[in-house]
Amino acid sequence: MDLKTQLQDALKEAMRSKDELRKNTVRMVLSSIRLTEIDKGIALDDAGTMAILQKEVKSRREAMADAERAGRPDLVQAGEAEIKILEEFLPKGFSAEELETLTRQAIAETGATNIREMGAVMKVLMPRLQGRATGDQASQVVRKLLQG
Repeated sequence: MDLKTQLQDALKEAMRSKDELRKNTVRMVLSSIRLTEIDKGIALDDAGTMAILQKEVKSRREAMADAERAGRPDLVQAGEAEIKILEEFLPKGFSAEELETLTRQAIAETGATNIREMGAVMKVLMPRLQGRATGDQASQVVRKLLQG
């Protein structure tokens, strides 16, 4: 079953169980997916759907940071609950060790020796992450390994 179908099934189930938070969160993601499909004129595959899910998680994390600075614990709590729902549809993330191992392999393949070659390493590394780590996480590990 593809990811979009899983999301649609989750929406139906949330509507049946009257889970408003889950219903609204999943509905918002499905809306973003449809909007992207219309804009690009194509049906998104699982990778595209996963990218949108990750973008939604990232935007909620940013909103939570803003809410913390504004002293709004209620919004932080709501953001955490939404992220928890969205993460159910994302693959389990890499551990720090797994991410570092993949990064070392990419560095060895590219022959990178300094931070100026970070772009080449990221170009090789990003397709291997398959939504299991963010670009920010990957760039931090690449930077750490190339600098130290």
